[in-house]
Amino acid sequence: MKHLVLAMSVFPAALSAEQTRSVDAHVHGAGTVGIAFSGSDFSLSLEAPGADIVGFEHAAVTAEDRDLVQAAISDLAKPLTLFVVSDEAGCTVKSANVSVAMSQIGEHETEGDHSGEATEEHDHSEHAEDHAAVHSEFHAEYVMTCQNIDAIDGIRFDYFERFPNAQELDVQVVSPKGARAYEIGRSDVELDLREMF
Repeated sequence: MKHLVLAMSVFPAALSAEQTRSVDAHVHGAGTVGIAFSGSDFSLSLEAPGADIVGFEHAAVTAEDRDLVQAAISDLAKPLTLFVVSDEAGCTVKSANVSVAMSQIGEHETEGDHSGEATEEHDHSEHAEDHAAVHSEFHAEYVMTCQNIDAIDGIRFDYFERFPNAQELDVQVVSPKGARAYEIGRSDVELDLREMF
């Protein structure tokens, strides 16, 4: 691995449009992955709610929380153990960048995402501060280089084994043959890429 950048950024408010997903997009258990193939390289990006990765979305305040975040960052920095390709492809990690972004989520999303809360007895007017709750999201950007990229006919998402709270990933793949969208989940962790080469 030539370059490995591990960054943990904690901010109390929304950072940018890129780091603040829309109300409908922020769903516990669901993340997004983008994969692009070019020449002998492929890049992969991941965005996932903190609840998927470490089981909570608040800022890491206890030693146990901080340990969970650091362990997750360490594991996310090893993409080929989470997104497994054929050994015949001879891929290595060229770069990895993992970060944690914090953003404030408005009242509508806070209400919509906490399905475990009692809806009839929960008085939202008493918890105005909670409606501007801070949520964390893990971001990762990787570049892999391969000796024989044509040997990649799929990706196995061991990501779900490492992160048991994650339920599904919306995956966008771009290759010389075009672009395609997939949905990968715990019940089917194999992404078939034969049509993309």
